[in-house]
Amino acid sequence: MNNFTFYCPTKFVFGKDQEQNAGTLCREQGATKALLVYGGGSVVKSGLLACVKGYLEEAGIPAVEFGGAQPNPRVEHVRKGIEIVKREGIDFLLAIGGGSVIDTAKGIGIGALYDGDVWDYFLRTKNPTVMMPVGCILTIAAAGSEGSSSCVLNNEALGVKSACNHDCMRPRFAIMNPELTYSLPAYQTACGVVDIMMHTHERYFTPVQDNELTDEFCEGLLRTMIKLGPKAITEPTNYNVRAQIMWTGMMSHNNTVGVGRIQDSACHRIQVMIGAKYDSAHGAGLATVCPAWMKYVYRDHMPRFLRYAIKVWGVDYNPYDPESTVLEAIRRLKEFNRSLGMPVTLEELGVKDEDIAELSQINVGNMHPLKPEDIQQIYELMR
Repeated sequence: MNNFTFYCPTKFVFGKDQEQNAGTLCREQGATKALLVYGGGSVVKSGLLACVKGYLEEAGIPAVEFGGAQPNPRVEHVRKGIEIVKREGIDFLLAIGGGSVIDTAKGIGIGALYDGDVWDYFLRTKNPTVMMPVGCILTIAAAGSEGSSSCVLNNEALGVKSACNHDCMRPRFAIMNPELTYSLPAYQTACGVVDIMMHTHERYFTPVQDNELTDEFCEGLLRTMIKLGPKAITEPTNYNVRAQIMWTGMMSHNNTVGVGRIQDSACHRIQVMIGAKYDSAHGAGLATVCPAWMKYVYRDHMPRFLRYAIKVWGVDYNPYDPESTVLEAIRRLKEFNRSLGMPVTLEELGVKDEDIAELSQINVGNMHPLKPEDIQQIYELMR
């Protein structure tokens, strides 16, 4: 196990009706005027936005609304939020939504305290050290941004999607009521399941060996998603299922399962290129990329993939043909994604052949470093 520092200051307030505590929690953080960051019309139609605004008013905290956050959140939108914060004297950001909304709030939070352009942080020419206080009310279990130190934004003008990571970017609190995820379309729920599993996969596939505790933790999270992911789609109002998925999503990305090891984010990095080009759903891209990546790299990491096949997917070990054991696990992962209604081929994902060379122009991977020519081969395995 490698040396590590683990920092997770977020206060998680979990369970039914906990959004009613939004005003109290914001006041605890010293809020005197809040910006309510949200996405489309769902929180408006459901009445959640009006309720939250009322909770803040009861706590003596006026609020300004800032809607319009999109999937693959735009830095252009973040810049507008920064302008509002400075103009209105906002001192607290409350995100109501999923990862894209929370990342929008995080982007505003670091950008409002910086005299330059917020995109500097995503170019990595500037490192954030402080963020305005951010809280969130989670409505989608997927990205894990409610507990993570990460923020990902899309720059439409440049056609680039990039991440910024720093511990200052962890939310002050996260309100997590599983009931708020009941109305999600099946497709969004499925994308969330895949994203949660990918956050665990990228910490499980590591060059660091003999980290038994964290391995077991990862395997348990993955088995939980395999068991409960389909139920969330067929039983969308099953509270216990939604609750366990919501908590697994947070645990998969706050780095509890990444301590002491080096994670391999190759699949995420490949998908980021796809998402920036086609504005496709994050989970949908990962569902297509991950099995192909596994097929390309497994031969060089047989012990790790054999353990994964046996302990996560319950594949019987074939001592005479170990590769067949691994390939069966990869097949089961691909079929699992397909059963959720996810794309599993380039054609289904909408990736065009003529764009593959451009999409492959990155160097990624820690467990298995990949060059552009390797990534092109992975694309071939997605057909």
